[in-house]
Amino acid sequence: MGAKYSLVVPIYNEEENIAELYRRLSDMANSLDGEAEFILINDGSRDRSLVILRELHQKDGRVCYLSLARNFGHQIAVTAGLNFARGEAIVVMDADLQDPPELIPEMVDRWQQGYQVVYAQRTQRRKENWLKRLLAFGFYRVLRHLADVEIPTDTGDFCLMDRQVVAVLNAMPERNRYIRGLRAWTGFHQTAILFERDPRYAGKEKYTFGKSLALAINGLVSFSKVPLRLATYLGLAAAAISLLMAVLVLYWRFFAPNSPLTGFAAITVVVFFLGAVQLICIGILGEYIGRIYEEVKGRPLYTLSEVGGFPQR
Repeated sequence: MGAKYSLVVPIYNEEENIAELYRRLSDMANSLDGEAEFILINDGSRDRSLVILRELHQKDGRVCYLSLARNFGHQIAVTAGLNFARGEAIVVMDADLQDPPELIPEMVDRWQQGYQVVYAQRTQRRKENWLKRLLAFGFYRVLRHLADVEIPTDTGDFCLMDRQVVAVLNAMPERNRYIRGLRAWTGFHQTAILFERDPRYAGKEKYTFGKSLALAINGLVSFSKVPLRLATYLGLAAAAISLLMAVLVLYWRFFAPNSPLTGFAAITVVVFFLGAVQLICIGILGEYIGRIYEEVKGRPLYTLSEVGGFPQR
């Protein structure tokens, strides 16, 4: 199959969305100027997602699928799809149809103009609660200011990448992957397309608050050393406050022995403050050490239980 375009879609318990996803991808692909392959990655789904992917592959030779042996997570599923993609231009999108396939031809136009990365930038999140929108707004701006590279705000994994960019991503050995950050790190000629993000087509949201928080922490730790410096600053602040407290205790002891600020209460406050600073610093160090631990083990990023539509490797 000499596909010009590869459409990479990670899937986790999306049986309610796959049929509509396939229909819209097919309609969109018919308007492209070359053949397209649909790379659908089953990320350890527990519903009928894999069965549906097999049926689509039998019906349409453009549909290729990978089935991971267990749930490895969204970023690893995307990585697996990128490893197998054969097109000159590779599109990454989600299966819940919040990323509209109809935007892909515009991405292709920008790619043909010479851009090697075309990412979709959200201007509005339809039907999402205000707290989620607020947290997402804040996170992207904090990350942009703290990260070692400039990561565009309000962007997810929905993008088109040139084969040269994907080759660089595939060569990266790291385990804790934050695709949108790695995509920015590669450099190359990048541009944005603005769009309004649709609500989920069907089914329950798979990216819970806990998963979103874990991804946010991973992105921050992977692309910034500022948290480590923050631990140093907290230690210096604690040392300064402790010195000040020592001076105050001596003052109270000799000049104000009856002051209500002396005694057990003051000592307790200081102990709790120092304990909190120590725990925060240990937690920050733990995040970085945990990533070192994951990297040095050298395990494969994922294992495959089934492959359809690709030549044997």
